[in-house]
Amino acid sequence: MKLWLLTQRDNNGYDTYDSCIVAAETELDAKNIGPVNYRDEPEWDEHGKATDKYSAWARSRDRVTAECIGTTEREAGLILASFNAG
Repeated sequence: MKLWLLTQRDNNGYDTYDSCIVAAETELDAKNIGPVNYRDEPEWDEHGKATDKYSAWARSRDRVTAECIGTTEREAGLILASFNAG
């Protein structure tokens, strides 16, 4: 399993996540894990946009940057998230 640093600049005001670290096999799997509402699998529509009316994370997987930063023995999922509370 790989460790991925996910960052986004789509939503960067109060009460938003700016980054997180997840464990996933692929970049796409990592982007699907993001920290939205602490769900392991955010809800996405067929166009790759978050279905939440208000999202504390990027509105689209295309707006998330993923960088592989290592490997882990952990199962897939969210490991750490950076939240900007307002």
